[in-house]
Amino acid sequence: MRVMAQSVGLLLLRVCVGSVLIHHGYDKLADIQGFADSVVKPLHLPFPVLLAYIAAYSEIVGSWLMIVGLGARLGGLAVLGTISVAIYHSIVVTGGFNIYALELLILYFGGSACVALNGAGRFSLDFLIIRAIGMSSSPLKAFVMRRPQLDDLENLVAVPVTDRKSTRLNSSHTVISY
Repeated sequence: MRVMAQSVGLLLLRVCVGSVLIHHGYDKLADIQGFADSVVKPLHLPFPVLLAYIAAYSEIVGSWLMIVGLGARLGGLAVLGTISVAIYHSIVVTGGFNIYALELLILYFGGSACVALNGAGRFSLDFLIIRAIGMSSSPLKAFVMRRPQLDDLENLVAVPVTDRKSTRLNSSHTVISY
């Protein structure tokens, strides 16, 4: 029940953030030179038109990836990067910390960070693909849940592990058990 509620929450978050953010990318493409001149050039970044295209397409493609849940973590990271630069621009270039200018950017940042960190949930193409090929829903979870065997630990430290015995090294670096 809890997993289902989390998945519904992630679905709502993905669709809301992605569908509201996507139009910003299309607006950038409509006047790419104007966006490059007004936003990218004041940051003194090289190749302002190229970076403007990267920003626009990261918002468009990242939003679509989050909405459908296909590579949602990657889409969240793309949006997160663009929004991070937008937050920096809002604070540094436009004259300080103005909460009214930052509130929407902070919401986009939080939503995309949540998707990037948590994935898309069960109501996504990611989940269907992972389920179809038989992988764990989280590679990190599968790694953490696997308990190392005693042989793995011996190989890791290259010293034989003794069972319930004290060990110490003598001056010639050999193991003495007693």
